[in-house]
Amino acid sequence: MFMKWLPAAILITGLAYIFVIPEEPMLLKILCKVIPMLLILLYASKIGGTRNIYQTLILLGLFFCMLGDGLLIWFLIGLSAFLIGHLFYIAAFLKSWSFSWLRFATILPITLYSTVIGREIIFSLIETGDNGLIFPVIGYVTVISLMGWTAIMTRNTAAIIGGILFVISDSILAWNKFIDVIAFSGPLIMLTYYAAQFFIASSIRKDASFGFVNGLKNETPSQ
Repeated sequence: MFMKWLPAAILITGLAYIFVIPEEPMLLKILCKVIPMLLILLYASKIGGTRNIYQTLILLGLFFCMLGDGLLIWFLIGLSAFLIGHLFYIAAFLKSWSFSWLRFATILPITLYSTVIGREIIFSLIETGDNGLIFPVIGYVTVISLMGWTAIMTRNTAAIIGGILFVISDSILAWNKFIDVIAFSGPLIMLTYYAAQFFIASSIRKDASFGFVNGLKNETPSQ
């Protein structure tokens, strides 16, 4: 019964943070931001059955991302926590690597996309004199792009959706923070972020590879 209602609790607490909780006091805002991640972490710890390396790595990734949520008020510290979380996700996805040329080829549009986004951020940082952020931002863009690509290489539908949503969420955040204001950026960032984390957590399930789309499902892995 508890597991049945846990996804609903994640949804309700996430929406409450996005649309109900005021910006002040900040401590309450941070606490309410972390609660959905705590529930997602609990969800991920319960759905996998026997603990394996993949589940352990995903749990560690979720934990460090949760730390990043709480520490992002100190930007570089929070960014570092998220970067560590992505490294755990990458390690998990590499454990579930399922090679096919079609999925492998997605590295090209992902690289092009991250290069364009990264270049725009760097130009903006140079213009504003925030040169100290250039290398941390380049590192983060590289790591999250790699995370998205390795998620695609798992052939796990939940992991792929989660990885792509995470890239979208951070792209909105970065563009809004460093380049130009995006309307409704706050809700867009958090809706895609919580959804990303939930799907990544759900990738632990043994049936998480159902419903592959756009021809990827029937792509025969190379031997």
